[in-house]
Amino acid sequence: MNFVLDSSIVMRWFFGDGDLSNRDYSFAVLDELERSRAIVPTIWSLEVANVIARAEAKGLVLEARSAEFLEMLGGLEIIEDHVNGASVLSRVLDTARRYCLSAYDAAYLEVALRTGLSLATLDVELKIAAQRAGVAILVP
Repeated sequence: MNFVLDSSIVMRWFFGDGDLSNRDYSFAVLDELERSRAIVPTIWSLEVANVIARAEAKGLVLEARSAEFLEMLGGLEIIEDHVNGASVLSRVLDTARRYCLSAYDAAYLEVALRTGLSLATLDVELKIAAQRAGVAILVP
């Protein structure tokens, strides 16, 4: 079953931190990728790169660790959602307004709404907005 993948999940894979239930959920989502494909908005790559770059700059991880992680991500079925920039801009802005989300979080919800896929996220505000919008949260 395909699903929309939020970067909050991916960052748990990278850092392995957070509370136990969040780690367990994130790694269950990773296991789900053995049988499924994840769809991500175009902002996903930038979010992942930003968190990794900041972690390296703070000395939390070495570039070698980041390279290994990016190689691991490259082996997963993570597909970037490609839609017309002007039309997605309008839909993301509308979603952000309607559900009081950042444009970044609204991008994930917009993909889930448009595709009818469930959403894998650890972000509390995004989960609440998804439930209000009628989007299922992935249960791996």
